Amino acid sequence: MAIDVVYFAWVREAIGMGAERVTPPAHVVTIADLIGWLRGSSEGHGRAFADITRLRAAIDQRFVALDTPIANAHEIAIFPPVTGG
Repeated sequence: MAIDVVYFAWVREAIGMGAERVTPPAHVVTIADLIGWLRGSSEGHGRAFADITRLRAAIDQRFVALDTPIANAHEIAIFPPVTGG
């Protein structure tokens, strides 16, 4: 199953791209699993995903916890926590 993964803010800058289409292996079940799997994709992914506690996610434009299953997701967004002011 191919999924569009979209990156924002410093996550995008560290990885060096705003989005990519990936086909995770069967053992990748949650967003946290996906981040762990993607961490090994490149040096930039490794930097961006080094500390998972600094990341937030959305599936198909709905905010979700990192332990949320990715089954049937079309798009997953990964970004830093949003702050207002």
